[in-house]
Amino acid sequence: MREMAWPAATLDEYEKLVIRMNTPRVVIDNGVCPDVTLIKVDSARKHGILLEAVQVLTDLDLSIRKAYISSDGRWFMDVFHVSDSSGRKLADESLVSFIEHSLAAADSNLDEQTEDASRLLTTLELTGTDRPGLFSELCAVLSDLDFAIADASVWTYNGRAAALVTIEGLESGSSVGDTDKIALVTTRLRNVLNRDHDLRGAKTSVSTAAVGHADRRLHQLMLADRDYESAAVASASASSSRPSVTVQNWTERGYSVVGVQCRDRPKLLFDVVCTLTDMEYVIFHGTVDTGSDRAHLELYVRHLDGSPIRSEAERQRVIQCLQAAIERRATEALRLELCTRDRQGLLADVTRTFRENGLSITRAEIRTKEQMAMDTFYVTDAAGNPANPKTIDAVVDRVGRDSLKVVQDRPSRPIAKDRSAAEEMGAGLFYLGSLVKRNLYNLGLIRSCS
Repeated sequence: MREMAWPAATLDEYEKLVIRMNTPRVVIDNGVCPDVTLIKVDSARKHGILLEAVQVLTDLDLSIRKAYISSDGRWFMDVFHVSDSSGRKLADESLVSFIEHSLAAADSNLDEQTEDASRLLTTLELTGTDRPGLFSELCAVLSDLDFAIADASVWTYNGRAAALVTIEGLESGSSVGDTDKIALVTTRLRNVLNRDHDLRGAKTSVSTAAVGHADRRLHQLMLADRDYESAAVASASASSSRPSVTVQNWTERGYSVVGVQCRDRPKLLFDVVCTLTDMEYVIFHGTVDTGSDRAHLELYVRHLDGSPIRSEAERQRVIQCLQAAIERRATEALRLELCTRDRQGLLADVTRTFRENGLSITRAEIRTKEQMAMDTFYVTDAAGNPANPKTIDAVVDRVGRDSLKVVQDRPSRPIAKDRSAAEEMGAGLFYLGSLVKRNLYNLGLIRSCS
């Protein structure tokens, strides 16, 4: 029997249809609410599509004030209420256009950006036991071996530390190709990380490929390092201040319902969605609401195979992992920003100054652009308590007041003026009179708004 051949024109039209169906459709509306922009994303459902959308918005330092998530069969729809860092709607047309383009092609855009930035560089992934001065010691090793730190991200949580450090050789300024030198640097870094004979073992790995999204990779490293296991013990005495996370099964509908109540802050939704996605749960429906200084999330999830959470042990693991994901970035540490011309050994010198003055770095973002160092450090004293103002003044004087600044973090959610929360909610839900609201209401996931 002869195989049927499709006409070329027919195949072309079919391929175009497939592309159109799988490319997210984005609508951005500035006319419904006076102080938020509504962003609607329609897409064929696939694992991770929600994370991609949230990642685009949070990377632009936008606040997601509310969100409605709904899957209907093979289709997925998200609606976000978004404001800029000042609590206003998005008035910049170039920014709106960029968001439309990025959301419509989130995968390729994010991959291209990372690949361009990392093409000629080598990235080290490090995990181990945290201690005061650890990052300073790591910087000193790299400086001693003539490596420049182009970029780095460092997180600490519950006595554990994870870092992504992108390096380049000082002589060539390009890719580090000497395998013997790479072996030497990884050995020395592992010795620094494992100085206290870490029972879990310090881990170092090297990659010359694009690492991907830094924050997501740090969540993955700390999840793999099981930093959440010590959270229940370490925070037992402060349970009242921890994020409230509940997980219950809705047997009739075959969902597990994840509830989160905690203090609102930037990138909160990203951290929750990232963790659930990397634990291989699919978010089918959900609502996100922030008001005053609190955030309320209700997410309806299943495993990739369509089943809900199966056991009490799994339920407890989800709770612990989400609490850890929320708390990793939440910090009461003081924020210091360094902006100065980059030079050999700069980061080693600055972090040594912190260490010599009894400051501990709980989180850091290191960026180098056009020969300028633009670094952010979150610091406490060696015991994890707020740093002494006199100590901070001494450190700023030593590094240079023109280079190192103390920065007060902006409020987690600016409160809009001349508009009550109830009015905003009503306007937003009127817009959602649509498919998202109907889906959530028909499933019994939200109450009638009539």
